[in-house]
Amino acid sequence: MSFDSERRKLRQTAVMLMLITFFLILPGCRLVYLFRVAAGQFQLLNGAIPVEDALKLDSLSESLKGQLSLVKKVKAFGETELGLKETANYGTVNLDPNRGRIYALSASYKDRLVPVTWWFPVIGSLPYIGFFDLESARGEQRKLLELDLDTVIGRVEAYSTLGWFKDPLTLNLIENSTVDLVETILHEMTHATFYLKGQGEFNEGLATLVGKKGAFLFAKETYGPAHPLTLEAQKSIEDEQVFSSFLCPLLSDLDQLYDSSLTYQEKLKEREKVFALSLERFKSLSGKFQTGRFARFRQGPLNNAVLVSLAVYHGHYPLFERALQQSGDSIPTLLRMMRTMSREEKDMMIVIQEWLEKKEAYHSPGSEAL
Repeated sequence: MSFDSERRKLRQTAVMLMLITFFLILPGCRLVYLFRVAAGQFQLLNGAIPVEDALKLDSLSESLKGQLSLVKKVKAFGETELGLKETANYGTVNLDPNRGRIYALSASYKDRLVPVTWWFPVIGSLPYIGFFDLESARGEQRKLLELDLDTVIGRVEAYSTLGWFKDPLTLNLIENSTVDLVETILHEMTHATFYLKGQGEFNEGLATLVGKKGAFLFAKETYGPAHPLTLEAQKSIEDEQVFSSFLCPLLSDLDQLYDSSLTYQEKLKEREKVFALSLERFKSLSGKFQTGRFARFRQGPLNNAVLVSLAVYHGHYPLFERALQQSGDSIPTLLRMMRTMSREEKDMMIVIQEWLEKKEAYHSPGSEAL
């Protein structure tokens, strides 16, 4: 047996030991789900090969080889320029087209914008639950629908195991556009760098900001400010700003409706009117979007689960942009500030808002006279 194969066998054994550890600390009702996810995770890791080996494959197109080669540069940029943690992630790739398909199921109550959460060891509560096969996701979705909940299933291009495993690249991920690939890698690197247990909106909001701003900075430094990839990365940021400015008022309108004295059935009837009006408003904004990243929203249908899942990633983007501005437009400084503020062990969205109010009040015109 060669050294490489022996090392791979040891790695597989270590993975299985970690998975067994998870099983021992989980309640019985989670065992079936975790067993299936663990099997999918094991198959994803076990089928991955070193990126260097993949680059030698004649069956892999030159464009995909270019994407694979880019990942190493993105990681180095994230580590040296953005202050992201150095990890062994993305040194391997699973090229099986069926192994990179990951699905996230989200649910919400119909009369309030409150997500259903799932609790897991280490990471705490999450506003979604992941699956490696669509049928399992749909099976869980049917159970939630029987509880009169809104649900939605979405595709996930990548995820972070927060250092428990060496996360591989997938074929689906490298088949994305270059800008999307860079955004995703930096997004997941942010999770590996800084992750607060049970604070999904903070974790995803921060990672979305770092992914998008970081992708622009990477493209600008790598290709130049006028390069098409740099311009596309800038358009991605601008589209995020447009969508966030659309989403936030919609969420506010629904919150106001759900907090009203209307009956449950009346709220459900009225929310359909809000949904319909929001889709019309979104169509009127179509000329402002410069990429197709949010095109699927107009296809509908809408429900609270769709909106809550979108809010996790996009609902606080303006807040994180303000925090970045108050950090001197420096992502490393922002990350240090977030880490310092997290020591309060409070809801980080509230902590950030209070910090911004103080900072902006101090720097506002006439504040010196106060």
